[in-house]
Amino acid sequence: MTTEFNDLSLHPQLVQAVAERGYTSPTPIQAGVVPVMLTGKDILGQAQTGTGKTAAFALPILHNITPGLGPVQALVLAPTRELGLQVAEAMEIYGRFRQISVLAVYGGTAYGPQIGALQRGVDVVVGTPGRLLDLLKSNKLDLSQVQTIVLDEADEMLSMGFIEDIEAILEATPAERQTALFSATLPRQIRHLADKYMTEPEAISIERSQRTVAAIEQRAYLVNEKDKLAALTRLFEMEPISSALIFARTRLGTAELANELSVRGFPAEALNGDLSQQAREQVLNRFRKNQIKVLVATDVAARGLDIDDISHVFNFDLPQDSEIYVHRVGRTGRAGRTGIALSLVTPKEQWRLRKIEQYTKQKVTQIALPTIEDIQNRREAELLEKMSVWLRRGRCARERELVAELAKDGHDLLEIAAVALKLARAEEKQRPIARISEVVAEPSRRGRRGKFGNGRTHKNKKQSSSNGRGENASHRSHERGMVRMSLSAGKVDGLRVNDVVGTIAFHADIPGSTIGAIHIQDDRTLVDVPEQFAQQVLDKTGNYRVRKKRLSIERA
Repeated sequence: MTTEFNDLSLHPQLVQAVAERGYTSPTPIQAGVVPVMLTGKDILGQAQTGTGKTAAFALPILHNITPGLGPVQALVLAPTRELGLQVAEAMEIYGRFRQISVLAVYGGTAYGPQIGALQRGVDVVVGTPGRLLDLLKSNKLDLSQVQTIVLDEADEMLSMGFIEDIEAILEATPAERQTALFSATLPRQIRHLADKYMTEPEAISIERSQRTVAAIEQRAYLVNEKDKLAALTRLFEMEPISSALIFARTRLGTAELANELSVRGFPAEALNGDLSQQAREQVLNRFRKNQIKVLVATDVAARGLDIDDISHVFNFDLPQDSEIYVHRVGRTGRAGRTGIALSLVTPKEQWRLRKIEQYTKQKVTQIALPTIEDIQNRREAELLEKMSVWLRRGRCARERELVAELAKDGHDLLEIAAVALKLARAEEKQRPIARISEVVAEPSRRGRRGKFGNGRTHKNKKQSSSNGRGENASHRSHERGMVRMSLSAGKVDGLRVNDVVGTIAFHADIPGSTIGAIHIQDDRTLVDVPEQFAQQVLDKTGNYRVRKKRLSIERA
């Protein structure tokens, strides 16, 4: 079995670049994929994030490329800007001694610099499907000379509604190309894609890591969405946290949550895709040195985070996928230590928690949140313990002199002690204990899961009148917790369901699987988004694009 990168028959300059990163031995996915990709065969790889799969496909691509040839020789598709930037950066680092040029293309930024780089010539393009398709249709991106194409995290791209864009991009590449598809899961649609566009792919599956770590204590707290922050701060009051990693769903969510925790006396920093690599490293170094104890991160931003002494993992937002849950909670309880994983679960998410339990074959203990009385008792107990420690030490000479002066002025010793304790507790006023509303259980869900995996099926409603409004397409959503939006494009613009899901999910930075019913009408589209993301979606109006057309969105 291969144990060293030197044994993989890679170009020496690639081995040098890998060694400078501190790696000598390949991970299982690297040992399995690299030799096969070097031969030019197609690959169907199944592996979780954090297994080293970026290097697994990047190194053979960089080995087979002729630097500076002109046309694009390799293309990597990624579901999000963050992942695309990470892949592009990794390929630049690994390929720097071979002077291989890598370009990241993604939406939300100006076309000019990306088009300029393509015109000058690049060896590798890493991009998101929407922007790649825009560049392709405007004849700014030529894929006719592509030798290798990689679909990274294909299941995530599927859930975001990019399947049609991916197929269009694949159709624009040579039939004799090498294709590598990587996915944490292999649902039917992914297998269909592989059957259609790959030639006798070699399947490489890396066994899932232990589904849960036995040393991890898993707990869940039922809470209303609007009370999550209050619930989190209550847990912070009661838990013996030495270092914590909190997972939130969106980049915006991480920044807001880190700020809100800091304001409430729990210093925290955000780790998300908005940070430059230098800023990211600075945040991680402060965390490793225990200068900060709390990180708030998205799943994508937390990739590659290798820290062994995290005492608590918090799922502020429960993940969409059970495997992601396992990957999150596995960041605590490492190196023989015990760990604690705490999840905030809304009534609507209880079914998802049950799926996690079925997947892990372990029960997540559901308990009540700490009460106001619990927290007050805890604060007082901690204060008394600190007092006891200092009383035993007896190192309060100057303070004793001050007490003596106050007693000499006629103040009662008991009153002096009471006032001193009150002053000591002044900082508690900066941490008010927020009240939490009663949770009303959600009715059981019986609907079948739709195409996008959230219990709803996206459909184009039948037109019923000359004004183009579907018979069920009212101004208000029929589903609890959803808000109906109106998008300024419709059938006349050639709008498709995956266009709607893709542009909103990308620019508003929300999971595509959370988007509800979509009604494509003649000149506009009605789309339901979760209430908690409504303002986030509205804030990005004007940023949404479909095939170069800028779209606006407003409440219906």
